[in-house]
Parts: sequence; C-alpha cells; structure tokens
Amino acid sequence: MSASQLLEELRALDVHVVLDGDRLRVNAPAGVLTDDHKRDVAQRKSELIAFLREAQQLAAQQRAIVPLSPSGTRTPIFAVAGHNGDVFTYRVLAHHLSPDQPFYGLQPPGLDEGSTPLTRVEDLAGYFAQQIREFHPTGPMTIAGYCAGGTIAFELARQLTESGAQVSNLLLFGAPYSGSYRVPGQALAVVQEGIRRGTIHARAMRGASPRERVRYVAGRVRGKLADREEKTTDPVLIRRGKVERATIAAARAYSPQPARCHVDFVIPCRSFTRSWARPLRWGPLATSSCEFVGPDGCSNDLMLLPEHVAPFSAFVAEAQQRRP
Repeated sequence: MSASQLLEELRALDVHVVLDGDRLRVNAPAGVLTDDHKRDVAQRKSELIAFLREAQQLAAQQRAIVPLSPSGTRTPIFAVAGHNGDVFTYRVLAHHLSPDQPFYGLQPPGLDEGSTPLTRVEDLAGYFAQQIREFHPTGPMTIAGYCAGGTIAFELARQLTESGAQVSNLLLFGAPYSGSYRVPGQALAVVQEGIRRGTIHARAMRGASPRERVRYVAGRVRGKLADREEKTTDPVLIRRGKVERATIAAARAYSPQPARCHVDFVIPCRSFTRSWARPLRWGPLATSSCEFVGPDGCSNDLMLLPEHVAPFSAFVAEAQQRRP
C-alpha cells in the first residue's frame, strides 16, 4: 500500500493526518483507529511526511505555475498569459519546441472561483516571482509575456534580477509598450482597428449581391450578440473579463524602470512595430535586445495559433540556444 492509499483509507474513516513541521498529527474519532492503522502510520512516518510535504509544495505551486511542457533539462520558460489570463494560449507554442524544453504558463489570480484579480503590475509580478523562486530557486530561467502580459513579464524579469535571480532572457510576444494603453495610444488603436476591420469586411462583401451582403451583416450581428450574452452569463468568462479589465488598467498605470536583462522581441509582422503598440520602446530599458519579425499579414491574434506559430517557435528555440 502506498502512502497516498494509506491516507485515502484513513480519510474514509474520518481520520485526518496533517503535517506539523517534522511531525505528524493524527486526529481520529474515538475507537476508529485499529492497532494495524497505528502500526502502519508509525512505521511509515518518514514516507508520509515526505508525501505530505510534496503535496503542500505542489498545492502552492499550482496557484500560478501551470505546466504546459514540464519535462526537459534546458533553461525553463515561465510565460505570463495575455490580458485575459489564459495560459493555454501558449500550448501550441510549447508543443512546437523541443521535448527537452520545459515550458510553464503563469496564471494570474482572479480566474479561480473565490480569488480576486490584482490591479497593480508590481503586485502581479511579485506574486509570480515568489512562486518561481520557490519552484525554481537556482536559475537560470527565461521569462516570457504575450500581449498585455508582456508588461507584467517585464516587471517580473526586473524584480527577479534585482533579487539576484539569473534571468537569461525576456521574450516579449507582440507586447505593446505599457504607455500605449493610455488614452492617446488607445484612441489610435481604435482607429487602426476600425480601418483593419473595415478592410476585411469590404473584401468579404466585394462582388456579393445585395442579398448576400444582408446575410453577411446579419451573421456578424448575431455573432456579436451571442458573444456578448455568453460573456455576461458564463461564470468562467465573467471571471476572465474581470481579469482582463484589471490587467489592462494595471498596464495603463505602470511606469517601467530599467531591467538588467536581455530582451527578444517576437513581433507578428513589420507593421506592428509602427502601430499604436510601439513594442520596441521596451528596448532602451533592457541591457540588450534582438528582434524577430513574422510574416506580413500575421497579427497578435494569430501568431500563436497552430497555422502561424512555426516561425515564432523556431525563433524561440534559437533564442534559447543563444542565451546561457
């Protein structure tokens, strides 16, 4: 019988075995524990202590660190999710990398029921930094961030290096500069997005009959209404929306300070560097930088999807080899 099976058998009898430092405490209703149970607990004390200690560490880890590809001996990548906190955005990228490349997503508080989103970049970075230090205290490590998560990743890398941790690299995937989330940048974003969407719709309706155009517009409206209804009724999407709003507000209020690390810009396409996002403005705040630009026509929304991720994963693999 394994330690977990013994504990499960005891729990079925309403017997609770808890770890108290280097000791075990057993709480049981009167007359429930048999002599065999007492002997098993006494003989396997060290095994039970080791099992419960590991369970405590895993429970603490699981709050933020989500293993997407945990095996391997290379420098691990810890990646902050985008504005809605969905770490599985990285799943395809992680699986495109070498089987020897550990890859972990960093999930912010607020997505689990009962937790509350953090509203400051510094607090989010500190939350992740504490758990990374417990999970991977010796380094080296690579920090990554996607979209709005890039702002948090930058501060996370800064905090870790300031505390003496070895951050080999900072990967920013289509990450707008934090100041771009303020009013001027967002106004420009609305204009540029309107032009982009207008171009897409114009192409879709070019050459269509009046009836086909009506069907196209009606379909788009129905889709928008369905998305809006789902976001206001699905509890998971409601929590995700709260995280999204908190993350954007935190990025908007953040004033970055220099970080003592190298940054690699992973940019969806050349036009993104000239957009409202101003992603290259992170460069002067780092010790050195390098750019990888994806193909024309790619965008932030597409770059980590299966049909677009290959060139970006190849660059990540190259960057991991270049850095110690």
